[in-house]
Amino acid sequence: MMLSIMLLQAATGLNLVQLGAALGAGIVAIGAGFGLGKIGSSAMEAISRQPEAAGDIRTSMIIIGALLEGVSLFAVIVCLLCLFIK
Repeated sequence: MMLSIMLLQAATGLNLVQLGAALGAGIVAIGAGFGLGKIGSSAMEAISRQPEAAGDIRTSMIIIGALLEGVSLFAVIVCLLCLFIK
């Protein structure tokens, strides 16, 4: 394990902090995508069960999606800022 990390570091010129930051940014982006997909699918399922509550469900979905996007954007920015710290 350590040898593979050392070889990767030598090949790319990244230190472990930068490598972790790059991986963290990717994981955050993937997690945000899954989260938004889950929010959308759950909202559509709830609207199909109770069509009369569609406005309330849609409003809640947009608020939760916006909060998720804000947190994921903040996390990606923190990870990208760590890439440029030497």
